[in-house]
Amino acid sequence: MASKTDRRSAPRTIATVPVRLKTATGLPEVAAQTRDISTNGVFLYTDSRIAEGSNLEMVLILPPDLTAGEKCWVCCQATVLRVETTPGQKFGLAAKIERMNFLPEIPA
Repeated sequence: MASKTDRRSAPRTIATVPVRLKTATGLPEVAAQTRDISTNGVFLYTDSRIAEGSNLEMVLILPPDLTAGEKCWVCCQATVLRVETTPGQKFGLAAKIERMNFLPEIPA
């Protein structure tokens, strides 16, 4: 069986991080959870079907592996490249991160 060529330009970090998603279509904000993330891409799971090619705004905490040792909040603009249906009515989204803005620390 031939293996797929990995086209990623940055290594992915396995991380389960909660994410808040907004789409450009004005649908309500939805919850998601990452499976893995890099500085320019993410794979995440959500209960909401979001179409391939959709633009997303994502707010999440980056894991220390990607931020020189400290967690930090970011707001990312991304484009959905692939949608997978998973068992249990969840959808897997592969998205390319187009832009990432670091946010100030949110006090607890």
